[in-house]
Amino acid sequence: MKKFSKLLVTVGLLTTLAACGSDESSISSTSAETTGKENWPEQLTLVQMPNENNPTEATTMHTALREHLTEELGVEVIEYDGASYAVGIEAMASGNLDIMLGSPMSYYQANKLAGAELLVTPTIPDGPEYYTAFITQGDNDEINSLADLKGENFAFVDAASSSGFLYPKATLVQEFDLDSELVEQSGYFFENVAFSGSHPNSLMGVVMGDYDAAAVAGSVIDMMAEAGQIKKEDVKVIGKTEKIPDASYIVRGDLPEDFKEAIRDAFVSFADESYFEALHEDPKARFVATEPDFYDPAIEMLGTINALEEVQE
Repeated sequence: MKKFSKLLVTVGLLTTLAACGSDESSISSTSAETTGKENWPEQLTLVQMPNENNPTEATTMHTALREHLTEELGVEVIEYDGASYAVGIEAMASGNLDIMLGSPMSYYQANKLAGAELLVTPTIPDGPEYYTAFITQGDNDEINSLADLKGENFAFVDAASSSGFLYPKATLVQEFDLDSELVEQSGYFFENVAFSGSHPNSLMGVVMGDYDAAAVAGSVIDMMAEAGQIKKEDVKVIGKTEKIPDASYIVRGDLPEDFKEAIRDAFVSFADESYFEALHEDPKARFVATEPDFYDPAIEMLGTINALEEVQE
């Protein structure tokens, strides 16, 4: 999430990938004698997320990771950038994409369609938990708990945002036994519901009095306060969601088992501090092998609000 959860794929490039059939150059059917592994493909294809803060530096840093993977695996690594989960999942299902960064929902869909498996998660040792904060103005004496939000003007971020919509919606549904189909409709629980388009917009909307309350990533409050855009006392946190898991790299399930293990080891062995400082804001961050049940609580939560789209296997 945070910086991990913005994704995926250059639509033109991966639409082409998704449409390509298997031929002699396909990564799904070609074996590479140069790797010393008869059943390993000659190429590994992955997509990277763009970095909104410094796209030029992100490109350079991703090159360092790609070169490391190439050296460790002995196969050519082809890398794409972009911004569509759906196209990436389609390409993976067609056997033309090996690795993508995924949210719980995109992993769920890719698992159903392509047998995708969790690979590694960028992790900061002892880093702060990522969660959504329910906020109101710092001097608002009438809103002091989630229950006080009933009948107020409220802002979510975007219907596709985990921290700006899905998690806070699920928290409210579970806390007050609400109809998950109606929460975002004005006049049901909230007097009026708005979608601000970004976490900073929601935060500033509360500070300026445009919204009585909002759901924003907790990290955004600290970030904007440190930048001098708000004062900490400008807002009051009246509740929080459960911890939101970071986005994880997922891998196509039908790749050879020893190859998938080698990919995981290659990610874990990558220790370029400049990469992690640039992309994850902490030189101590590393890729950590992801447990198979890592997303289970998140997927269960998404199910409670009917957020998981129907997937045809």
